[in-house]
Amino acid sequence: MSGFGVERRRAGHTPEGVALVGYAPSPGLPSVVVLSSSSDPTPDRLPHPKVHAHDFLQLVYVQSGQCHVHVDGEAVVLDTGDVVLIVPGAIIAKQIERADEDTQLWTVLFRPDAVDPGVAETLVSWRSQSLLAPFARSTRGAHTFAVPMENRAHWLAHLTALHTELRERRGGFVGAVRAHLVLLLTDLRRLSPDGPLDLVEWDPTLSAVFEFIEMRYREQISLKDVAAAVAQSSGHLATLMKDRTGRTVGEWITERRMREARRLLLDADLTVGEIAARLGYDDAGYFTRRFHAEHRLSPTAWRHVDR
Repeated sequence: MSGFGVERRRAGHTPEGVALVGYAPSPGLPSVVVLSSSSDPTPDRLPHPKVHAHDFLQLVYVQSGQCHVHVDGEAVVLDTGDVVLIVPGAIIAKQIERADEDTQLWTVLFRPDAVDPGVAETLVSWRSQSLLAPFARSTRGAHTFAVPMENRAHWLAHLTALHTELRERRGGFVGAVRAHLVLLLTDLRRLSPDGPLDLVEWDPTLSAVFEFIEMRYREQISLKDVAAAVAQSSGHLATLMKDRTGRTVGEWITERRMREARRLLLDADLTVGEIAARLGYDDAGYFTRRFHAEHRLSPTAWRHVDR
């Protein structure tokens, strides 16, 4: 898998018990890997630990057949023509499970800088790229789409071209890889079940907001704290975030805490109260209510769901 290497590393926000699988880029090569079940050995059996999170994005397309992926405690079933985009930080509890040996899969692993070389290299950097940012509007770690029959030939052509460009590395292949990837992601936005995902007009303020949340979400921070950190009034920032991302600053803080909570719950040595304290909640009961509101399960029940 040229240009790709998994490094099991523990970033400051990654709890014990859940490995953060990092993308190890190669100089001069785009941060993209494309695997096909028809030409690559077992693309559904990547060298990852059983329970892990990525610091990159993963796209899986079912050319034919059926498969299952397990993301953030949910089993996602994909049939012929379906595609799933798994975002950075989502917990992947199992490897991809193909229904049978005849199932044909394409797997694309990529970092945000494969789409935009100027994107910062952080776990949440994909939220600051206009093409990827709309996928951040949901708390889900996996976004699923159904590619219409009439579009499937185009998908197969783009994936095949990506695979060929990365393997042969002919002149201009870096630009060609980016172009094919951008076209696939653009098509995903148009396939949203809620209608085309709108372009997000991004600016440095939003990037600064997400960076601040990433650094401080374990503390008791509020809209006022975030606004002060990015040199904005609370009112202006509240309007900006709602207009540009569809969610409030408080909702983004909660989203980040809940994702960390799910990872921490996989560590059997931590009590719910200890997890609440690590995430800036003084009241474990309030944390439990917030978790239940987001997941329809209590933290204890979520911890014991069969994965």
